[in-house]
Amino acid sequence: MAILKSFLELNRPFKVICKRCLNSSAQFTDVLTSETCEVGESAQIKKIKPYEDIPGPKPLPLLGNNWRFIPYIGDFQIEHIDKVSKKLYTKYGKLVKVGGLFGRPDMLFLFDPDEIEKVFRKEDALPLRPSMPSLNYYKHNLRKEFFGDLGGVISVHGQNWQKFRSKVNQIMLQPRSAKMYAQVILETAEKFVERIGGLRNDASEMPDNFLNEIHRWSLESLARIALDIKMGCLEEHPPADTQRLIDAINTFFINVPILELKIPFWRVFPTSTFNRYIEALDSIREICLKYINKSMDNLNLEANDDQLSVMQKVLKRENNVKLASILALDLFLVGVDTTSNAVASILYQLSINPKKQQLLHEELDRILPNADSKLTIDKLDEMSYLKACIKETMRMFPVVIGNGRQTSSDCVIGGYNVPKGVQIVFQHFVISNQEEFFSESDKFLPERWLKECQMTKTHHPFACLPFGFGKRMCLGKRFAELEIQTLLATVPQSHGKRRTRQRVDWNARRGQGNVQIADVTESLSTENSGWNYDRPLRSEQTPTAT
Repeated sequence: MAILKSFLELNRPFKVICKRCLNSSAQFTDVLTSETCEVGESAQIKKIKPYEDIPGPKPLPLLGNNWRFIPYIGDFQIEHIDKVSKKLYTKYGKLVKVGGLFGRPDMLFLFDPDEIEKVFRKEDALPLRPSMPSLNYYKHNLRKEFFGDLGGVISVHGQNWQKFRSKVNQIMLQPRSAKMYAQVILETAEKFVERIGGLRNDASEMPDNFLNEIHRWSLESLARIALDIKMGCLEEHPPADTQRLIDAINTFFINVPILELKIPFWRVFPTSTFNRYIEALDSIREICLKYINKSMDNLNLEANDDQLSVMQKVLKRENNVKLASILALDLFLVGVDTTSNAVASILYQLSINPKKQQLLHEELDRILPNADSKLTIDKLDEMSYLKACIKETMRMFPVVIGNGRQTSSDCVIGGYNVPKGVQIVFQHFVISNQEEFFSESDKFLPERWLKECQMTKTHHPFACLPFGFGKRMCLGKRFAELEIQTLLATVPQSHGKRRTRQRVDWNARRGQGNVQIADVTESLSTENSGWNYDRPLRSEQTPTAT
């Protein structure tokens, strides 16, 4: 067998997955009406408390609460929103108000799945998305000549959002839609496995920037799905603009929380952070449009739907080039980073839980027993433990650690009056790691998601929502799930007439993580894992806008 000695610089899978929860409401900030939070009987109305009584950190005169995000002075770190959220929950409880943030409405952190369910079940028909004003400014002010009134599905709300989303929902969210691309997704996964096999050095180690290789896989997969284009990300010498695109997407995510949570000086004058942010968005638009135009040149309107890319289907159905192009842009903007980091987290969890990894390998050996066994949709559907590993990682370390809604009128949440205009943040990362909602929540237990497991029956359905819920559910959910499942089932590869498994291990040395691939013949067991830890590994998570 081959050993895939786990990868990435230490903490990277999670720090990359966590710089962005509050801004992740960029994708999920919707509407909350007064009907959303029903008070109930008149006797209960008397118990409703005023908004001012909601616990939370008190803003200082003139400085508000923005000072808490100032390095070395404040106690909130933008790059560790997960820790900030845990601190708020521990200190103040299940409902926490963070007000006094210059340039943005109050944020109400909600850590109660019952209350979250009430909000989701009765959300308004026209979601409101006032978050990520920096992206909204880019689309509707700086680059208005390109976007016009078609802002896409990110940082858009109301009638414009509904009109756009209604044109793409059927293509994006129906399960059969994603399955049409199973073959190109599999081809890309196999190409990735082939590439990483050629990247190891004499010590069987992968390069330090292995996460970037996962980004390449994610970008290539998305290009095949969205555009039916091979960008060449996984070739021996990839085109330079593919790395430029990956770097620009990373720059976008790095700078979003700074622009959204710190004092928004960029609204007065262009700060250096804002300039980097705009430059990154321009690069994303420029490079994506190059490949979008190439895809349009290849469009055959007479072809069957199963022969067309997502963008080509939208173009064929709506006959609107701009709408199809903007959808593709949004998919690249938020789809590459999120899927990459989900895969990184799953591989990391398997690396530190060898017994669970062994169970996954046993399932793969049962369903794909031979070197020439073909991975198909039907085979993937049988892989319940593989899917459970994905769900469990998403519970412990969701790529987007929170989503939210914004009140469009006065309402009641958790027994408190909440006025119009407040942003409600549903902190699923904290909730799904609480013993109250998941027993042994600090342990990686994929079994909890299997139908035959008793633990499955005790989960609160709104305690773990990695893809959101309702009208603003992640538009790329079906495709992301299929990409991740396919890659995890493809990491085992064939060598001649014998199928070998690449085990995922983490080798930590002086705080650095290495990927090692070496041929072995031992069975995969805890005693024979070949692991080497200099110190315990535990990582942070960074939310992303999906």
